[in-house]
Amino acid sequence: MANLKVAVCQMKIEKEKENNLKKAGEMISEAVKKGARLVVLPEIFNAPYQTDILPSYAETYPGPTTLFLQKKAKEHKIYLVGGTIPEKDSEGKIYNSSFIFDDKGDLKGIYRKAHLFDVDIPDKITFRESDVFAAGDEINVIPHPQIPFSVLICYDCRFPEWAKLAALKGAKMLIIPAAFSLKTGKDHFELLMRCRAVDNQVYVIAASPARNQEASFKVWGHSMIVDPWGKVIAKGGSGEEVILATLDPSLVDKIRQELPLLKQTRVKLVEGEK
Repeated sequence: MANLKVAVCQMKIEKEKENNLKKAGEMISEAVKKGARLVVLPEIFNAPYQTDILPSYAETYPGPTTLFLQKKAKEHKIYLVGGTIPEKDSEGKIYNSSFIFDDKGDLKGIYRKAHLFDVDIPDKITFRESDVFAAGDEINVIPHPQIPFSVLICYDCRFPEWAKLAALKGAKMLIIPAAFSLKTGKDHFELLMRCRAVDNQVYVIAASPARNQEASFKVWGHSMIVDPWGKVIAKGGSGEEVILATLDPSLVDKIRQELPLLKQTRVKLVEGEK
């Protein structure tokens, strides 16, 4: 099977939604010029990550941001994982959602963040996503022709059973838009992404925003791409950049044959049954 070139657009997020969409468009174009056929945007790429203002950025589907994503996917003939945006459903609930479009501009799936970031680290960070977002409850596998993948969102990656479920359902890659804080990112970002790659023998694409020193919530950055052996094959810094890597889909099968973890996973034991 042919290799697949992928890209992360690590973009700085501003207050103006139109500016964020413009920046995303520019970085998508840059990624495509460098050969990327699957492009990933960061978590909450169209709005500042502030719980007090996120509701004002929420969109129903289809809306300005998803129409933008659809257009770019079709225009460039790429698979486009639209990071995440605040999505409002028909009942008025708001979710932290990822919209995935194929190379024809067709919507292939929506993933809503299942595990919400509600934390209080003394003298470091207090943040409650549940003040704004409802939690999703379903994980899906996107049938990419070269490498089927699932999307997890940021805090989801701290729950290994959620990633394992994606792998058991057929995912060979996890795409994780993730805006880690400076504290948690420094100590845990790379560790978690490599662990999820090794646990499930999958590629991991972790897409962070770039750090904005003027933002109230400062992100870690350092987007990365990890192979199914747990090796970091591409990594960014804290600023704006496009991170690229070429993936060999056959490597997933090779490693899973050598170490058949998924076949040996005793699911009933995990569920508390014997």
